Amino acid sequence: MHILVLNCGSSSIKYSVFRAEGGILLHHGLAERVRDYTVSLERVFSAVRDVLHRGLDAIGGVGHRVVHGGNQFSRPRILDGKVIEALKANSWMAPLHNPHNIRGIEFSALKLQGVPQVAVFDTAFHSSMPPHAFTYAIPWELAEKYRIRRYGFHGISHQYVAARTLKIMGKNSPAGLSIITCHLGNGCSVAAVKGGKCIDTSMGFTPLEGLVMGTRCGDLDPAIITELMSVESGGMTDDQVNDLLNRKSGLLGISGLSPDVRDLLALREKGNDRAFLALRVFTYRLQKYIGAYHAVLGEATSLVFTAGIGENSPRIRSEALEGLEGLGFILDPEANELMVGGKEGEISAGNSRVRIFVIPTDEDRLIFEETMSLVG
Repeated sequence: MHILVLNCGSSSIKYSVFRAEGGILLHHGLAERVRDYTVSLERVFSAVRDVLHRGLDAIGGVGHRVVHGGNQFSRPRILDGKVIEALKANSWMAPLHNPHNIRGIEFSALKLQGVPQVAVFDTAFHSSMPPHAFTYAIPWELAEKYRIRRYGFHGISHQYVAARTLKIMGKNSPAGLSIITCHLGNGCSVAAVKGGKCIDTSMGFTPLEGLVMGTRCGDLDPAIITELMSVESGGMTDDQVNDLLNRKSGLLGISGLSPDVRDLLALREKGNDRAFLALRVFTYRLQKYIGAYHAVLGEATSLVFTAGIGENSPRIRSEALEGLEGLGFILDPEANELMVGGKEGEISAGNSRVRIFVIPTDEDRLIFEETMSLVG
């Protein structure tokens, strides 16, 4: 039996094929710049068919990354009509993601009739947050009516690297471990994980809250939004403000040059002041969250960097931890410089109270494992 993992985004489709026995990855692919979703999914399934000797008949289950499970889904679920209808009802909460996730689910159901499908939710890992961590200080009735609370995202990645940390440390149980996980890519988030459970995370009702990101603003005084809607060129519309904060802010907005850390590091070396400021705001915000979650956890035992920036930028890792030595975060500079390009390992110095790791994330593998737990 084989498991197909589908991750349908707004403009790309990532997919992997795993052999159920042994969890061996047989094939991984990516369809980019998707315009016609049906055509792209046909191509994906054609590629999968070519990889498997028995064709699509060899697939015994499909695991789907679903971005938003709302407050209904705190664990992976086998997909049926009721679950799919609930996902559609939640689409307004993730309009750039859930509709595409659902398209992948419905297409798979047509191509693989009778094959069980599983939804693995990006919000599920954060559902263990206590009420004092996920509640916004707005009128209770409004929060209840519109399900306004902090949900958190990148949960599949945070869950994977937290579990991987246990294995690297040789632990059989998460008891006694307090881990700060930093997912740093074009989208960025931090999570505080205590005893294997998420107790806080930086993203909120949407993926806009928290850290500075490639094009997203992160934490922002809400009064700025009403100010922009009232004064800027006669007042911006809600769509214009939404576009501004999600697609034109963050590193791109501050620098006016690029959302890519690699570009900004190169420009900073040439003396560009805006690139310098953008990167400093980025690392400063990350420092604050690391320090805050160190306190929330009652002292972290380990810190993990993952995703594109976290896995491949020694400079960002070192700058994010500058000044945190007193809290026990001390890097080994040589190990830090060497830990790039998909390498996994420890980068903390021998006298660091907190063990610091770089762990490449593998969301597809976690989706495979969760799917196997339900259909295997």
